[in-house]
Amino acid sequence: MKGKDRFLIAIVVGMVLLVAAVVLVVLNRRGQPAYKPDDSPEAAAYNYLLALRQKDYVRAYSYLSPTLAHYPADADQFAQDIRRDSWAFSGLEGEVSLAVEAVVAGVTQTTVEVRQTTYYEGGLFDSGEYSFVFDLILKVEGEGWRIVEAERYWYGCWSATWEWCD
Repeated sequence: MKGKDRFLIAIVVGMVLLVAAVVLVVLNRRGQPAYKPDDSPEAAAYNYLLALRQKDYVRAYSYLSPTLAHYPADADQFAQDIRRDSWAFSGLEGEVSLAVEAVVAGVTQTTVEVRQTTYYEGGLFDSGEYSFVFDLILKVEGEGWRIVEAERYWYGCWSATWEWCD
């Protein structure tokens, strides 16, 4: 009888350890999204948006083109511009997913189309999600891809020549 009890306890302990290992693996997989190598326009666009989402303004700033009409002097000025126009950057918070839809290469620049899907608690006949596509326009400058214009997550004065932006 004692041998059977020990065998049963060993099986139960083994199952508990197996369940604990599975839970740890699943939790580790759900970690933070990772940056991609900066070797393509879609990777640069993805990294810019990820840096904004994580409030890593130094990294996000590094993806701006220094040829912009009102290029921020440094990452602190970049962060100040984002705070000044916070409504334009607020869509990355909450349950949001971003996916590159298409990359359209032109002669002097490349357009990266990004689909943003926002998830929310929907009603009985509601899908619980809202999707739209926006563009980021990039050019090769120096050793990498830099953003020169964007439809979303962009401070309009960076690329504008309006007098009031000075």
